[in-house]
Amino acid sequence: MSELFPILCGACAGLVLGAIPPARRLRLGILLSVLLGIAATIVSGEFRIGWEYLLIDIPLVAVSAAAMYWVTSGAVRRLRVKPR
Repeated sequence: MSELFPILCGACAGLVLGAIPPARRLRLGILLSVLLGIAATIVSGEFRIGWEYLLIDIPLVAVSAAAMYWVTSGAVRRLRVKPR
């Protein structure tokens, strides 16, 4: 259950990244992954055990954001194609 928060944060970040221009998307994605990964570690209380949980939460947010971006960008591309 404690890993649900980073996954949801990553999904929200993936949705936001779809609206960002491509030139800034990678830098903002990395920044959001780090910030939301830190927030997930703090919110879940895992930092009390050890800060090494950042090494789990940051990539979890990044992978979730990439997956959500991939899914939504594919859906948007399919919706933009007009049938003949």
